[in-house]
Amino acid sequence: MKIRPKRLQQGDTIGIIAPSSPPNLEQLNRSLAFLDELGLSYKMGKHVENVYGYLAGTDEERLEDLHEMFADPSIAGIICAGGGYGSARYADKIDFQLMYECPKIFWGYSDITFLHTGMNLYSNIVTFHGPMLASDVGKDTFSDLSKKMFGQLFEPMELHYTEAISPLEPLSGGVVRGELTGGNLSLLASGVGTKYEVDTRGKLLLIEDIGEEPYRVDGMLNQLRQAGILEAAAGFVIGDFKDAEPKKRKVSLSLDEVLDHYLGQLGKPAVKGFKIGHCEPHFAVPLGAEAELDANNLSLAILPGVE
Repeated sequence: MKIRPKRLQQGDTIGIIAPSSPPNLEQLNRSLAFLDELGLSYKMGKHVENVYGYLAGTDEERLEDLHEMFADPSIAGIICAGGGYGSARYADKIDFQLMYECPKIFWGYSDITFLHTGMNLYSNIVTFHGPMLASDVGKDTFSDLSKKMFGQLFEPMELHYTEAISPLEPLSGGVVRGELTGGNLSLLASGVGTKYEVDTRGKLLLIEDIGEEPYRVDGMLNQLRQAGILEAAAGFVIGDFKDAEPKKRKVSLSLDEVLDHYLGQLGKPAVKGFKIGHCEPHFAVPLGAEAELDANNLSLAILPGVE
């Protein structure tokens, strides 16, 4: 069982970090009103506004912010400002023992998937795949359901996803229970063959992505297939694949055909259509928590991520 971090209380302080690319600072500042609404204080990482090419500061600076927020006893949880690229660059220097000893809420998605996977493997903590401050919360499009998902940080609650939220479609039927793991497909594929390769044995694998054409999704799923990662999984939760239309080639397989080829034919419960990923609403989920996917009745239930 993974360690569930302590729930948040009104008045707690959240640490804000930019572990990957430079966040949009205007949107980051706009998002702070939402933290006020939640009754939370916040502390910015020292290097959040730094810019080093396509990175939010050097690897050492971004790593320092991550470590400091986990080590600081006044910080109750950490929310990422945004994703982009770069969290994998310092993964081998992360003090996962520190995170194991000081488990806290850690929230983000997209490029943050590499950090989720590392913490899952080496810190044994539940982390949260959810919308980020500059990328999502600070935009006009930020939806009420996305806002509501932050409630799971204040009260241990079981999450239930049904077709009341969005249309769902089974690729393969059945019911399965297991720990929820995964996240952004590109990041999961880039971890193959490294110490940060996702462990799917007996687990439900969540995948989502943005801006990847069907042939690219095909390549990434094929990499996971050949590494044995798909075969090891117990079932598949297929999130949002935004802007996945073919652009380079006039003749292409569709995304649905690609997903069916790799996931539908494994004969394991697999459901697509979940609004999890680069989308609105964005249904935030605890990674490392136990979940049940019912591909017959099209529902996903997830146990609380906090205690």
